[in-house]
Amino acid sequence: MLELPTDLPADLVPLSWLVGVWEGTGVIDYEASGHRFEGEFAHRVSFSHDGGPYLNYSASAWLLGESERTPLVSEVGFWRLSRPAGAADVGPGLLPATAAPLERTADDVELLRNAEGGFDIEASIIHSDGVSELYLGQVRGPRIDIATDAVVRTAGAKPYAAATRLYGLVDQHLLWAWDIAALGSELASHASARLARAD
Repeated sequence: MLELPTDLPADLVPLSWLVGVWEGTGVIDYEASGHRFEGEFAHRVSFSHDGGPYLNYSASAWLLGESERTPLVSEVGFWRLSRPAGAADVGPGLLPATAAPLERTADDVELLRNAEGGFDIEASIIHSDGVSELYLGQVRGPRIDIATDAVVRTAGAKPYAAATRLYGLVDQHLLWAWDIAALGSELASHASARLARAD
């Protein structure tokens, strides 16, 4: 049985089903630059919160071989509902809020519902290989659909142009699929996994 946290800020309630550590395996299947990348990987994903109106995100993966695990790219980031920042919000940088903090309620969050009945979300994800992504999308019940709005790469990073991700809670498992446009190839299926709650 899935237990939802009860100590979250109201802004995080639509994302509450993600909170926790998830572990499992998945498959890679992607063709680019005349090479087919495929194999099974182990995956660990963590969604946590520290009191702010966002979730902390981290993920690590390891390619599974016959006798060893080879590290793959790791990620860190932040997920939150899309809403305009106001005087009661901190930032940018280390700038403090210029107004007293507002205690947002469930009614305030309900006003953020989009025309499809979900909530618009933003996810900022940084990869250990020099790629940074800004995803926009929506959470609607126990399903999240996001697509890159921007991708930034360091000078030494491999070509990576766009991505979409799908997350869903099915039979108490976190299922996800990740499509990418990388190494000169068009957007296509890249990896998927089934994860169980580990904590």
